Amino acid sequence: MRSPGRWTAACRVRGSRGMSASPTGDATSSRRGPQRAVTAPVACPPPSPTLPMSAVIPADTLHAARCANRLAASALAIFFAAAVVLHGLRPDLDPVASQMSLYLIGAWGPLLQAAYVALAVGMVALGWGLRAAHAPQARSAAALLLFALAGVSLTVTAYAWMDLPGVDRSFEGFVHGLSATAAFLCATTGMVVQSLGFLRDPAWRRSARWALPGALLCFASVWILAAWREAPRGLAQKTVIAMILLWMLCAVRALASRTRFTRPALRATETSGH
Repeated sequence: MRSPGRWTAACRVRGSRGMSASPTGDATSSRRGPQRAVTAPVACPPPSPTLPMSAVIPADTLHAARCANRLAASALAIFFAAAVVLHGLRPDLDPVASQMSLYLIGAWGPLLQAAYVALAVGMVALGWGLRAAHAPQARSAAALLLFALAGVSLTVTAYAWMDLPGVDRSFEGFVHGLSATAAFLCATTGMVVQSLGFLRDPAWRRSARWALPGALLCFASVWILAAWREAPRGLAQKTVIAMILLWMLCAVRALASRTRFTRPALRATETSGH
């Protein structure tokens, strides 16, 4: 693809052929006799439109982003399926009053623990895929780091049980509460940072229209959940989790669409003809 500067230079060279300038500045006469003048302008094709930098990324990076997005989509499906199945397997727990942490305790607890770990891996994969699909100047490690911290906190939450009602407080219960809070805050903050990153890349600005309001709503909901003690704990917590999962699902779809229509960049050896 020729740049506008190259086309301009080519037009000047082609337009000046057949003309020679004399020392006195006369372009139509010289010691060799009159030269043929150009009678018509040289037609030059218009410059090709420039694409956003994220529209052309290395082929290996593009393939890795697609694989990471598939991993994130699988993790979301695993967590959602496990959560739905567990509500049917635990009729002893009230779905409105019982938090998700109570489903980690009991015979079917390992199923939800595995789903938590899968979701943690999916968050990191989604953060990495989104970063890889951005233009270099729009990439930021902050969102990926926050998603990674959320994943680690979620894994700790899965294996550190909460204190059951009526039981004395324990260190394990303290770790569970702290890691659960960190998981919510890091995940929603990472969503906000990632949404702001969409604004820095022209190819992703349309996604910011839904991503930023949704991320801010999830971030505010976490603080409302912490402050509103009279709300049904189970229903309120599961609503916030559902909102976060919905945002992640939309991000997965946006990343899938972006990587599907993105053209892989040619390597240096391919562009040189070797």
